[in-house]
Amino acid sequence: MSPCRQMLYKAFMVSGAYLDPQCASGRDTVTHLFEWKWTDIKAECEIFLGPYGYCAVQVSPPNEHAVVANPNRPWYERYQPVSYNIITRSGNEQQFRDMVTACNKAGVRIYVDAVINHMTGSYTGHGTGGSSFDGNACRFPGVPYGPNDCNGHDNCHTRDISIHNYGNSDEVRNCRLLGLADLRLGSDYARGKIADYMNKLIGFGVAGFRVDAAKHMWPGDLENIFGRLQNLRSDVFGSGKKPFIYQEVIDMGGEPITMKEYFGTGRVTNFKYGVELANIFLRHSNQAKWLSNIGEGWSMPPTNNVVVFLSNHDNQRGHGGGDSNGIHAGSSVWLSKGHEQLRLDTNGDDHNNWQGPPHNGDMSIKNVTINSDMSCINGWICEHRWRQTYNMVAFRNVVGGTPLQNWHAFGDYQIAFSRGNKGFIAIVGDGSHLNANAQTGLPSGTYCDVISGNYENGACTGNKIHVDGNGDTHLKIDGNSDDPVIAIHIGAKVGSPKKVTT
Repeated sequence: MSPCRQMLYKAFMVSGAYLDPQCASGRDTVTHLFEWKWTDIKAECEIFLGPYGYCAVQVSPPNEHAVVANPNRPWYERYQPVSYNIITRSGNEQQFRDMVTACNKAGVRIYVDAVINHMTGSYTGHGTGGSSFDGNACRFPGVPYGPNDCNGHDNCHTRDISIHNYGNSDEVRNCRLLGLADLRLGSDYARGKIADYMNKLIGFGVAGFRVDAAKHMWPGDLENIFGRLQNLRSDVFGSGKKPFIYQEVIDMGGEPITMKEYFGTGRVTNFKYGVELANIFLRHSNQAKWLSNIGEGWSMPPTNNVVVFLSNHDNQRGHGGGDSNGIHAGSSVWLSKGHEQLRLDTNGDDHNNWQGPPHNGDMSIKNVTINSDMSCINGWICEHRWRQTYNMVAFRNVVGGTPLQNWHAFGDYQIAFSRGNKGFIAIVGDGSHLNANAQTGLPSGTYCDVISGNYENGACTGNKIHVDGNGDTHLKIDGNSDDPVIAIHIGAKVGSPKKVTT
């Protein structure tokens, strides 16, 4: 890296450019509405995500992508760009713009999944907007890109110009990921085309980007591209605001490419956090009683440099598993504990290795249909609409900015803690029974347990938890129940105004 570029990199590190999620006040949880149509996301922002205190939606890549007919329009076709025209299975440009406008009005930000490392695989075909392509020859007239705009044997030295050795940083960043045409991001032309695409989306009102396959791009190339991005729209976000950027960098240790190399160009997706949390509550390793300092205390990156999650569209499709008790317990810790930016995922109900979204006979994406109990049907699973989830999103909003206090470890997998004097949670993760008193740190009164029910019309639809004048309560949790968790907060205290956001 040249001295000038080193100075610019350090400036980004000091200024914290691209780190601010740009959430509306009192919100910080992101939901990923994977392969939802723009019209359905627009409606969801207005009727649910806004009123229930969500910060943002991560949307699927909005640019034209390959049509992969076999097997039956798989999810990964969205990650094979054909052009930067806004036309996909999710809708057209006008529908996308309408969605962004409506979501911003509802206080919900839009983050775009940006696929900028590569184009399609090594085959020919047409995209969702009708553009032709030849992935093997790197011909994408819809951009346009030609053979000189992809990496070749001049800087990738494998026989088939694909990645084979993840221990070789040059190979990982200069060769084809899974045979996908690898863009020559050292080229001023390619950088300009990508920046133009991202700036168009910024002009529509998007708040940020999730950068796909970031570890397969040189940090200096990303630095150059992001340095060309415009500020966010001042009429929505205020003046001088930079887009929020979080980069997919899978770093589980053992490889030369690390998350910290990308701190200068935004946050990174911390895969370790979710894996460690899931392993604990699925009882694969470690113990819940050590969770008080998970994050930096476990040699993970600083809080402000990461976005954490329990699952994503990749590992929900044939990778991992576990029992519901462990997953519910882990989710509760994840939503209640730290100050990291959080993302949760909503998908269709068929999570095999290739399955795309729920679709009609003509392969168009099905509408998201909502039941009277707020759950989804028509092939969709709306995790963000589960009572336990949206109530814990509200819990997180209410306790935002408060420290972790009153830590209790009653057993290896029985823990409880408060977030300052605003919220308290107790979790049993091993199928045992908890019967104990605990200091909550909360004011005295009767609280609604927001795991077992809601706070509605001044009363609890689920269990009530009494906190005495000393801040103590009695905990009784069956670890074999569907939800071995109790959570209370001052926004769901009987007699107080209902509080979804701060």
